[in-house]
Parts: sequence; structure tokens; C-alpha cells
Amino acid sequence: MTDIVYTKRNERIKLFFSQCKELKDALNHIRDNWRPILNNDTFLTDAEVAERLRVTRRTLHEYRDQGIIPYYAIGGKYIYSERDVNKVLMDNYRSIDTL
Repeated sequence: MTDIVYTKRNERIKLFFSQCKELKDALNHIRDNWRPILNNDTFLTDAEVAERLRVTRRTLHEYRDQGIIPYYAIGGKYIYSERDVNKVLMDNYRSIDTL
């Protein structure tokens, strides 16, 4: 029986560590982007909604004040139903035909 010594230059070892890094990156992505679901809906922070709508947080505040976008206020923190945000977007969609 031949004893095999694997070093970091070995292709199998390189592949193993490469796959470990890919798995780690995938798990980190899931951790960073996971949102709890309540009643089959996910909730977003004001920063996340502002980023999705590509507006400032101040503009988002104005949307709240004007009743343009529904929200929940809990202890001074605002959260938004992802379903409601998508509905606002679809309700305000204007196709080229309607312009």
C-alpha cells in the first residue's frame, strides 16, 4: 500500500477548498438576505424599500406622510410589507400605450 501525501498544491485539495469557499459564500448570502415570513409575507426596512425604489429615505418618509405607501410603525421603526410595496409599484405602472 502506497502512502499518499496531499499538499495544498494537489488539485483534489484545491478543489475541496474551492468548494468549501463556495458553500461558505452561499451560506453567508442566505444569512444576509433571509427575511422572516409572517402570514406568507416578508417585511422590509425603510432602508431596503428606499433602495428598491431607488429613492432617498427622506423621499420614502414623504411617501408615508402622503399615504402613498402603506407601512407599520413599531416603536419608532418602520417596516413595509413586501407584498404592499409590489402592489404600489404595479398600481402605478404606466405602459407606453397609456402615455
